[in-house]
Amino acid sequence: MILQALVDCYETLLENNKVAAQGWCRAKVSYALNLDVSGRIKQVITLKQEIERGKTKVWLPVYRTVPQTVSRSSGVLANFLCDNSKYILGVDTLGNGKRVQECFEASREKHLEILESVSGEMAEAVRNFFCTWNPEKAKENDKLIEIWEEITDGSNLIFVMNEKEAQDDKEIHMAWENFLNQKEEQVTGICLVTGRKDEIARIHSTIRGVQGAQSSGAALVSFNAPAFESYGKEQSYNASVGKYAAFAYTTALNYLLAKREYVFQFGDTTVVYWAEDGDEIYQDLLCGFLEPREDNQEIIKNIFQNLKEKRAIDVNGIKLNINQRFYILGLSPNAARLAVRFFYENSFGKILDNLLKHYNRMELVKPSREKREFLGVGSMINETINQKSKDKKPIPNLPGAVLRAVLENSRYPESLYNDILIRIRAEQGKITWGRAAIIKAYLIQNKALEKEENFVGLNQETSDTAYVLGRISSVLEYIQKDASSEINATIKDRYFNAACANPVSVFPILMKLKNSHLRKIGRQKEWRKAYFEGLLAELLGKITEFPKSFTLEEQGHFILGYYHQVQKLYEKKEDE
Repeated sequence: MILQALVDCYETLLENNKVAAQGWCRAKVSYALNLDVSGRIKQVITLKQEIERGKTKVWLPVYRTVPQTVSRSSGVLANFLCDNSKYILGVDTLGNGKRVQECFEASREKHLEILESVSGEMAEAVRNFFCTWNPEKAKENDKLIEIWEEITDGSNLIFVMNEKEAQDDKEIHMAWENFLNQKEEQVTGICLVTGRKDEIARIHSTIRGVQGAQSSGAALVSFNAPAFESYGKEQSYNASVGKYAAFAYTTALNYLLAKREYVFQFGDTTVVYWAEDGDEIYQDLLCGFLEPREDNQEIIKNIFQNLKEKRAIDVNGIKLNINQRFYILGLSPNAARLAVRFFYENSFGKILDNLLKHYNRMELVKPSREKREFLGVGSMINETINQKSKDKKPIPNLPGAVLRAVLENSRYPESLYNDILIRIRAEQGKITWGRAAIIKAYLIQNKALEKEENFVGLNQETSDTAYVLGRISSVLEYIQKDASSEINATIKDRYFNAACANPVSVFPILMKLKNSHLRKIGRQKEWRKAYFEGLLAELLGKITEFPKSFTLEEQGHFILGYYHQVQKLYEKKEDE
């Protein structure tokens, strides 16, 4: 299913001229060796372009369509017309070693083989270069020595002559196509992806751009041990993927990962997503929906409103097709391979509908200083992390599990809820808007909490013991602060964790402390003392006793009651 979707994506990209045809690829190139017909290097041309990255400018390589590059994990394998200095010049940063010589000889052999009978000045120039170039005398070339460190840093080099690049030469282009069509020892079979008979790929190209994976790329499909083989079929012959499908899916995935504006990082999971017809407006929208910014909150609200009322969704004059198929893929590094964390496919309209349900569950009254309307999925994950730690990373499997739950409108992972409770306890009852919203959403989706609209703000009707005791704890803390503004530690700092888990051991103490705090208020403002006494009497009338302990679910109710009451009390203070 994943490979089929990626092959379809490749064919769409190819129609729009965004990727190269089979046998070719898009590669990063930094320098061009300008040759004359005799093969002498006249000039080294820098192809890098200056790009703005935030407040700074950096020089980055450009993309060129070049002959398909090989996958190198070990051994010596040369590319045609586009490679690093080891293969093209026979040198690296240290000079000319034995292995580097082997690389250059492999490249020389490949180029002379392919260009042996090719006519034209460009082919003649490249042949002459490999016939006359001596790597041992490379440092004597004044054109190279000027930028020795830059050109030997692993960057790709190409050939150029008279402002024309070698890979664009018609005769060379045809020679490469003929070379690819040479059939030697081939294994044919039915491709599991396309269903057509094709030559089966022995090795699949690597995937680049997954955070944490090898910079040279990692394999999505590979077999490297007898334990993974079946019926004597070695390497990727064990998975009958034709050469066309192998090229197509790797090309499409590398293209998607290279578009960094459409790549999300959730913990160790790199997430890419695409629409079936290749229209990037859908990617733009999903990016905004998963992690809303302050500048797109109104757009999201309008789209959600149209979705609720079953009206057409229009973005900047473009009408969206809610039946558009949409794909989301999560990948994580695993040594020299990639692990698929999740793969999700649905119509774009259904994905938006599931996001709407999620954000409805997350809807919660918030402090006046909070300007965000929606809490993004990445921000949800951040609520589980200790922001004072050096390694601000969530547990590995959590981000992918949360994202999948949101997209599928399924149950949230238990670890999300547990991590939020742990973080609140670790920070002595620090309940942010985000943490309270996650608890509310979890209790609604996983524990069938009452109607979600009843818990957007303070629910004064419920008699749930844990929720009411949370409210009482908030009132008692507020009374203490009202009585004395200069205190080092509040009752929340000292007693919150115990009150949340074992109320019977704490609340009798808090009720005694309350009396002295009320007396201090009484001497200043009798009407405030009367208000708090009345509120506490009302709340205490809703419970019969202080329970010995609360379950994890009840602790969530306690925290939610505490948060709601805090917001209500500060709302009242602002009104006053």
